[in-house]
Amino acid sequence: MQGLMGEIQQHVVRTQVRLFACRERLQADTDSEALHDLRIALRQLRSLLRPLTALTACADLQQRAAELGRLTGPLRDLEVLHGYLHEQGLSMAAQARQPLLRQGYSALLSSAALTQLMSALDEWPQQWREAAGSAELRGLHRLIGKRLRKDRQRLLQALHDPAHDRHRLRLLVKRLRYAAEAYPQLSDLSRRTRMHLKQAQSALGDWHDHWQWLLRAESEADLQPCVPAWRAAMQQAEQEADLALVQLAKAFARVKG
Repeated sequence: MQGLMGEIQQHVVRTQVRLFACRERLQADTDSEALHDLRIALRQLRSLLRPLTALTACADLQQRAAELGRLTGPLRDLEVLHGYLHEQGLSMAAQARQPLLRQGYSALLSSAALTQLMSALDEWPQQWREAAGSAELRGLHRLIGKRLRKDRQRLLQALHDPAHDRHRLRLLVKRLRYAAEAYPQLSDLSRRTRMHLKQAQSALGDWHDHWQWLLRAESEADLQPCVPAWRAAMQQAEQEADLALVQLAKAFARVKG
């Protein structure tokens, strides 16, 4: 299998190996980055598959990857908060969340979502070869290019919406950035535009973290001492995110012009 079809297959197989290694690291409790690395591998897999969901060979695998993504998201949020509390010397608050983390890791490892994704990855190469043999993969470049253009247009529309929603913008920025990374040969984004996407994502991510933590503080009393600092940090992140989004819109306008 040559060209783009072969590259996609190799990418999926490499990601499967990484996900397997991350699962083993979680089981052995060898380091604190296993879940983070698992989610990065999962994100790359989803970005690769998202333009291909119209293909029978990819629809199920994408669904399984999305399910695991939803399952691991809250656990990763808790992990980040736990790390922050530990770094700030709030040892009692950090220790209070340690059992929740352990329970979360255990639930993840025994989850149907993880088992089903690994099974789907085992079955996928044969499905991909069958799709190639039946000519289902004709027009692959066109299919992916169409999705990349659609993602870009959605982001552009959101950037020019005066009532834009930072949550939605964060999702759209991530989606376009990761799709361009998955298919660099089909993306027409300049290096400068990709840099602005990264900056916008970082600022929006910082804002989102503090927004989530403030929500938790409303029901978790031991987080109350952090609230003033988190409010100030969120406001700063809002300003940085708004500036980054303005710069991103200008970068798109320069390309269009």
